[in-house]
Amino acid sequence: QVQVVESGGGLVQVGDSLRLSCTTSGGAPRDYAMGWFRQAPGKEREFAAVISRAGRPSYTDSVRGRFTIYRDNAKNTLFLQMHSLKPEDTAVYYCAAKTTTDLFEFSHFARDYNYWGQGTQVTVSS
Repeated sequence: QVQVVESGGGLVQVGDSLRLSCTTSGGAPRDYAMGWFRQAPGKEREFAAVISRAGRPSYTDSVRGRFTIYRDNAKNTLFLQMHSLKPEDTAVYYCAAKTTTDLFEFSHFARDYNYWGQGTQVTVSS
């Protein structure tokens, strides 16, 4: 059973930077496409950034150019570097893993991911 644990959330000011981390255990991280999803109060969970097993990233339009997703398979860790944070980035951020044999596959849909962390809160104050 794969375990997923996020860390790095917190309260920041508009324009600040923050880096989220996600560690996996119980499985080889190189076997999973990974993603960061977020859920703001009263809204549905949405994808923020995803990355394939081979490191190919994809971003939702609202974070492209400000967020960077990357992975260190040797350390079983996924990262989300966030810059120029805005109040609308406030949400619980979830890390997720998707089993796939395709090195370049990823999905923007939460329903396609098999394993989830408990989430970490990011609050951007104006």
